[in-house]
Amino acid sequence: MKKLVHALVLTGLVGVPALAVAEEPASPHTLSGNITLTSDYVFRGVSQTQGGPAIQGGFDYAHSSGFYVGTWASNVDWVSTGYKENSSMEIDLYGGYKGAVGDFGYDVGVITYYYPGDQVAAANDPDTTEVYVGASWKFLSAKYSYTVSDRFVGWGTTVGNGDTDGSYYVELNANYGLPSGWGLIGHVGYQDVKDNDPASYTDWKLGVSKDIGFGVVTVAYTDTDADETAYTWTNVGGTNPEKVADGRFFVSFSKTF
Repeated sequence: MKKLVHALVLTGLVGVPALAVAEEPASPHTLSGNITLTSDYVFRGVSQTQGGPAIQGGFDYAHSSGFYVGTWASNVDWVSTGYKENSSMEIDLYGGYKGAVGDFGYDVGVITYYYPGDQVAAANDPDTTEVYVGASWKFLSAKYSYTVSDRFVGWGTTVGNGDTDGSYYVELNANYGLPSGWGLIGHVGYQDVKDNDPASYTDWKLGVSKDIGFGVVTVAYTDTDADETAYTWTNVGGTNPEKVADGRFFVSFSKTF
């Protein structure tokens, strides 16, 4: 009988049970990073580097349940113009929850824009905290951000230099993918600074992106209708005035890992 079984195995008429290989379950944790080199750090239509270049990067942790936290940093030039001494950096700290139902996505969270440095006596605090809610559908997205800190990036009210908590920013974005790694970028937003009309404005951006395999190159043009007087920054001492909310092109290279 043993000889018969052995013969059947050799001829393939009787199979040998395969060893079961257990697949490891997918991890619910995701950690990613990003780095960007840009010719100009433009935030909501306003240059944060007075037209100069910036190096930026951050890390993000996401859980499969939808919760996430992250941090991001960039060099900036405006904070040292009367807000904080020895300050040349922005550090963002954020967290929230996001999910999707079909093509519809949603995102709620909180973010703090922190600028390390020594506060100048009697100067407004530029550190800002916002809560936000966002929604997306295919290549379109919208977001509403609301300031809950005392000040929005150091702005005060036009009368009495009061607190500007309650300022908000609403935006609509489009990122349309094209063949061969190309993409079209569109954006329009409105920044309301509470009780400060000269500091409130509309901004817009048009651009194109290209995935070159080891990163993404973006070329864009951005502009605003901001008041030039409100958005002209000068160095300490009143030298080298820079219109930071006028129209400008910028080029960036980004990589995620």
